[in-house]
Amino acid sequence: MTLSHLKDIVRRCQAVQDDNFKPEDYELFQIAGREVVEQGGSAQLLEVIKDEKNKNIVRAMGWSLLGPLVKVLIEKEEESLPHCLAIFTHILEVCSPKELLVGLLEQVEDAHPDSITDTVILLLQPLQKVLLKLGSKKASSVGMALATVLSQVARLPVPYTAAQEDEDAFGLCRCCAALLAFVEPFVQEVRLSLGKGGLQDDELRTELLKFCMKCLKEPLMEANLKEDPDSSQKFPLRRFASEILLILSSIREALPSLLFHHLLKRKEEPGFLEEDVRYPRESLACLAYLLFVEHIGSESFPAVFSPVFVLQCNMEYIDLLLSRKEESRLQKGLDLYEKSLVRLEDNSLPVMLLELKTFLSVPQNLVNVMTLCPIQNLRTRALSVFQLSIDKFDMEAKYKFFRCMLKTSSHAGVEGYVIKNIRNQIDFALKPGNGNPWFLGIHLLPLLRLALSLPQGPETDLLQGLDRIMESLNLLRYLLLRDKESENETGIWTELYRIEDSFMKPLRLGLNMSRAHYEAELKSVRESRKLRAREAKAGGPVCTVTVGGEKLPNMTPEMQLQVLQSALNTFDMIEIVLARIEEITEVKPNV
Repeated sequence: MTLSHLKDIVRRCQAVQDDNFKPEDYELFQIAGREVVEQGGSAQLLEVIKDEKNKNIVRAMGWSLLGPLVKVLIEKEEESLPHCLAIFTHILEVCSPKELLVGLLEQVEDAHPDSITDTVILLLQPLQKVLLKLGSKKASSVGMALATVLSQVARLPVPYTAAQEDEDAFGLCRCCAALLAFVEPFVQEVRLSLGKGGLQDDELRTELLKFCMKCLKEPLMEANLKEDPDSSQKFPLRRFASEILLILSSIREALPSLLFHHLLKRKEEPGFLEEDVRYPRESLACLAYLLFVEHIGSESFPAVFSPVFVLQCNMEYIDLLLSRKEESRLQKGLDLYEKSLVRLEDNSLPVMLLELKTFLSVPQNLVNVMTLCPIQNLRTRALSVFQLSIDKFDMEAKYKFFRCMLKTSSHAGVEGYVIKNIRNQIDFALKPGNGNPWFLGIHLLPLLRLALSLPQGPETDLLQGLDRIMESLNLLRYLLLRDKESENETGIWTELYRIEDSFMKPLRLGLNMSRAHYEAELKSVRESRKLRAREAKAGGPVCTVTVGGEKLPNMTPEMQLQVLQSALNTFDMIEIVLARIEEITEVKPNV
């Protein structure tokens, strides 16, 4: 019934003059053709399609059969496959390229999530064939095709390990390889045109540039592109990254110009929004990572740029990467920052760089990774890179960086780490021949006032601020022991009266208040345990402890006792160091 219905429609359309088909003719032809395919009549449909009398009908309407044909080709239905493939091939030969382009892209857009890879790989070659038929006005169509395909490829999970890449369970690596084959003739066309000094392919060149930028963002930003030194295997995504950079070179996008684009372009220039779309910062950040960390494309990058200039250019990308939450971006940001720093000599970065926004925002983002990132190895790496960045600043820059961090940081661990660095710099400056004006004498005093202080005075949470407090005490004890009062190179002895008022006395008061509070709570828990011994033996929560105005979670008395006793032990530790400092200041060395 369906085949005869299709033949009736075709017979009626044969009588239409000048191929002036109506919209309902297209719809009826499409519905009948799809039903024939779905009911296994592809062999008979092939006869109808190849009948010379139906040539004009097929040329005008054949593209509407792409949907059911693609479905059979993807599902590889054995009985219908050869006939559907023949119909598909014939339609590609005779139908209008513009209509075919729309029809093929519709199939890509409508691909089921489970068949994205099969659909992309099946249709890329036909798409290429259709686009090549469009001649010199194909640039926008090439761009539309690439955007459509990449939007689907971006839905595929990115393999992260070598084993996952090798398995390629979701087909991303195969899609990337197919994309390279797809763009090859268009890249070649632009290359030849540029070689002849032509500009007629500038629009196509722009579309290829956009393609490369999108690939750098997805999937390459997500991928693990590290090379395995113990393996000779070439990983597909690393190879894909290499090819993308080769395409950029082929279309004459100089890698230095791309990387330094943000320094050359200013927002006040006309058309900057278009430029930002054409050169996305995240894509350029991935490009910087490929060049300076993985050394992919480094042979195309001139070695004339100084390490300081390269660092300055990379800081915007590092800042962007470290401000994200995704592991892949944080990892690349840390790698790029580290590789940009190791090329520099210690104590070489001038203080003027701190006037650049990124040289302050990058450390703040590093601190966020160090303190908030849930991934342990990234927190450890961030701390290592943080220290490396400190080592590269010259003395004045170190001094001002420490001041900034102590003023802006709200994390006791970070502040403690900075204070420890201050002590190290003072220790270095006190050694013979190493003196510098920033960590001795009058310049040092404002920094010491910041380091040797309690943020909230006696009300400071000593447990929360333990890291900072202990490093401050250790710094003060070190200064008093290392710098004799008769020499007073650091100025600590003339500043001591202020430090006693702003740091030691408030700390002593806060220590006494905290100890009294926790001892009272400890006594209360012990009494509560005696009163409710039966419930405690059953293991249930028996009471609530309030510390610092907040209730501790319900826990057994034994657990509460451990928490409170641990706090008292911490106070004892602070007390020991504070008492030692007070002892040193009371018994001054002989002049």
